[in-house]
Amino acid sequence: MTQTRHIHLIGICGTAMASLAGMLQQRGFRVSGSDAAAYPPMSDFLLSLGIPVAQPFAAANLDSNPDLVVVGNAISRGNVELERVLNERIPFCSLPQILHDEFLVGKEVLVVAGTHGKTTTTSMLAWIFEQAGLKPSFLIGGIAENFGSSFALGSGKNFIIEADEYDTAFFDKGPKFLHYFPQSAILTSVEFDHADIYDDLKAVETAFKRLVNLLPRSGKLIAHDTGESLDRCLAKAFCPVERYGMKESSDWRITDMHVSPTKTAWKLHRSGKEWANLEFPLAGEYNVLNATAANRDDQCLAP
Repeated sequence: MTQTRHIHLIGICGTAMASLAGMLQQRGFRVSGSDAAAYPPMSDFLLSLGIPVAQPFAAANLDSNPDLVVVGNAISRGNVELERVLNERIPFCSLPQILHDEFLVGKEVLVVAGTHGKTTTTSMLAWIFEQAGLKPSFLIGGIAENFGSSFALGSGKNFIIEADEYDTAFFDKGPKFLHYFPQSAILTSVEFDHADIYDDLKAVETAFKRLVNLLPRSGKLIAHDTGESLDRCLAKAFCPVERYGMKESSDWRITDMHVSPTKTAWKLHRSGKEWANLEFPLAGEYNVLNATAANRDDQCLAP
C-alpha cells in the first residue's frame, strides 16, 4: 500500500464502505467514491469528511486514474465502473481485504458476530474499552452516538469490529468475517437470515462454524447461552468458551432484571456467585443481553 495514494470506492454510501473511506482518509490516502444515490446518514457523514461522492455510477468516475478500487459487495457485473476496472486491469479488492491488510494486521482483533445485536454490542464494547483508557480502534455498522462516528483509529492494541456474515464481493462469495482473523469473539445468535445468499439454516451454521474455527487456542469466545444452532457452532471450538444469559448453567448469569421508566437494572452472577449489580438507561431484554456480552468481553479480554 505504500505506493497507493488514490483509492476509489464503488458503492461508497454503504455503512461499512463510508466508514472505510473515512479510515483511509485518516490514514493519509486520497479517497473518492461513487454510488447510485447518496442518502443519509452516510451521505452526510461523507460530506462532513469532505470525501467527494459521484452520482450515479459512470465509467467517467474513474477518469482520475485511481491506484486502487475497492468494490462494494452490492456491486455486480454489469456495473459500468466495475466493467471499466476489469477491462483496463485497474487493481481492485474487497472491503474486508483492504480492511485486514491496512488496519487489522498487528492489532488484537475482537469481533462481534451473530444474526442479531451486532451493532449495539459492538458500540457498547468499543465504549467500554474507550472509557477504560484502552484507546481502541473500531468499526461499527452504524454511527455510535457516544462517539459521533462509525469508526476510530486508536493508538491501543485492540481493534473492535462488527463482523458481518454477508458475502464479501462479486468475486468472493464467502462471508466478510472470515477475512478478519480475530483473536477473540462475541457470538450473539445464529439463526436463518440472508435468504438471498444462504440456502438454509445449515448453510448459515457452516459460515459461523468457520468463524469459530479461526479463533486461536489463546483466544476467547463469549457466546449467548440459548439456541441449538449456536450450540452446534460452538461444539468444536479450540479456544475457551464462556456463555452468558439467563440459564442457571451459564458462566455469566443474568438475574433480577427490573425495568423502570428511567433505567433497567440487573444482577450478574459469575460461576454461580453474585458478581455485580448493573444498570443503564435503556429498556429491553436484548439490550441487557448485549450489554452483558460487551461487559464480559471487556473483563475477559482487556489487560
